[in-house]
Order: sequence, then structure tokens, then C-alpha cells
Amino acid sequence: RVPGRDWAPVAGVDQPTCLLPTAAGLLVGTAGAHLARLVGDTVEPVTSFEEIEQRRDWYTPWGGPADTRSLAQDEDGTWYVNVHVGGILRSRDSGASWRPTIDIDTDVHQVVVDPAAGTVYAATGASALAVSHDQGETWSFHSDGLHGTYLRAVTLAGDTLLVSASTGPGKDARAAVYRWRPGSATPFERCVRGLPDWFTGNIDTGCLHAHGDTVAFGTADGQVYLSGDGGATWSLAADGLPPVRQVLLR
Repeated sequence: RVPGRDWAPVAGVDQPTCLLPTAAGLLVGTAGAHLARLVGDTVEPVTSFEEIEQRRDWYTPWGGPADTRSLAQDEDGTWYVNVHVGGILRSRDSGASWRPTIDIDTDVHQVVVDPAAGTVYAATGASALAVSHDQGETWSFHSDGLHGTYLRAVTLAGDTLLVSASTGPGKDARAAVYRWRPGSATPFERCVRGLPDWFTGNIDTGCLHAHGDTVAFGTADGQVYLSGDGGATWSLAADGLPPVRQVLLR
């Protein structure tokens, strides 16, 4: 949709999972761990992504094919493609070549990039929060203060990072949202003001998002919570919705 105009179909994509606008066109991640690019009204497969040597090692715990789960880009135009389960692939040349960055078995669920610092953050299922200051060459892992190290979502609200953490992948997992100031020695702080003590099930990839100091997240129970102060305090913005699959603030 162009502002001021109605929605119009542009192109068809089989089982899209995530989108990323770039200078080289709109990137589209899909089921089966594929990557396509929309140029004009044409969808073109990113063939170099199909030729990644490590593709044969990608997997899912339930035995199905891996998916392209999330996409991110830094100010230099470097792309990060999160495959579940396949780690994070990096391209510095608009998809002409790719380099694996993080160990596949860290089970990455979402990748984001701090646009100011270029720091890469990844919510993982095996090692809590992964952080890289060198475009994925090396990583550190942070879990201090979390009640569980299974992370599904991550976002940045100014200089505050927020994650969703739980005790595991099941529907009965105990979940919460946490705040953390990157670079500080303080542990993660659980967000409690205006929120239930715990959520049942995971706050999923794409369901936690920030724009400036405003943060929102949605739950599988059909609730949306909103914060205007970087996650310090919250209010219930919507209830009785179908299960929330994506939240986006602009």
C-alpha cells in the first residue's frame, strides 16, 4: 500500500514468513529456508542463498524443514538472515555471497541490529541473548536475571533492549518480558508494572516490537500490552483478539 492509496496486489510468494525493505529491493523469507527479492512487480529467488554449503546441516527439532524466521539489516547495508534452525547468515554484498556467523545449535529465534551502534542481538532457545559487536564474528551470551533462558523475541527501545523469555517451547511454559541496558553490568529486569506476574506460553518472534520509547507486545491469548517509557510501565491496549502473530509500531 502506498500512502493515500488503496491496497493492491503486487506479486505472489509461496509461504512467506518475514520481510525486510532494503536498497536492493524487498527481501522475503519463506518456509523451507528460502529467500526471495521483490524487484518492481517481480519476485526473484536469491539463488546464492540456495547454494550455501551449510544448508545441509539445517534442521528442526520435530524433523521438518527449516524456515527463514527473521531478517535484519545494519546501516552499512549488511543483511542478517536467521534460519530456524540454521543460525544467522550474513551478507555484506546484497546477497551475492554469504557467511555463517553463530553456531547452528544456539537455536536462534529472532535477530535484530542496533542501527546506531551496529551491534547484533539474537534471541536464542539454547543460550538466552546472544550479542555481537563485530557483525557476527564473535558472540557473547547473557542470561543474568532471567527466570528461563528460552528466548523467542527481542527488540530495541532507544538504549533499552527488551526480550521475551520463558522456561521452554511448550504451551505451558511460564513467560515474561524483560528489560536490559546493553553494556551495563546490571542483570535483566522483569517487566512487572501493569503486567500479569507471568504469561502462559511464549511471546513469539515478531510479537514484541518497539519504536522509540514506545513498546508493544501481543500474546497467544489475544492480548496486546503497550508501554510509552521503554517497558518500565505497561497498560492493556487490547483484549479478546485472536492469537497475536505479529506486532509492528511505526
